[in-house]
Amino acid sequence: MKTLSLELPAMYGDHHVKEVRRILLEIEGIKDIYASSSFHFVEVKYDEKKTKPKDLTAVLEKAGYIGDLDILVEPSIPAHLREGDKHFRTTSISEETRNIIGFEQEVVYQGRTQWPCPGLGLLNVVEPQTKETNNG
Repeated sequence: MKTLSLELPAMYGDHHVKEVRRILLEIEGIKDIYASSSFHFVEVKYDEKKTKPKDLTAVLEKAGYIGDLDILVEPSIPAHLREGDKHFRTTSISEETRNIIGFEQEVVYQGRTQWPCPGLGLLNVVEPQTKETNNG
């Protein structure tokens, strides 16, 4: 029995731990898995006759768990002093909400406004049904 320890920066919540365990348990020869979202760490005990470390890392890399976790950071330079694209937050307040202030900023990451959690993908949007589609 061999043990492989890997750092998984994109495993940052319990839903990721469940997904990493599911992915690894589908591989023949896996005997035990310890995964921690707190430490971004997984330890896998496996039968070296049935699987190899490169197979384990390949499946985790394909799911997006191995590699750097890209985190968007707010620039320290104010928008009006930056060169190039200038992103501004818009603030709104209305009489109905009184003391509640809303902030909005459009963030585009790799050409899209949403990005999935590794291993989970984007949710499908279901259009609401109307009376016409229910009767027809």
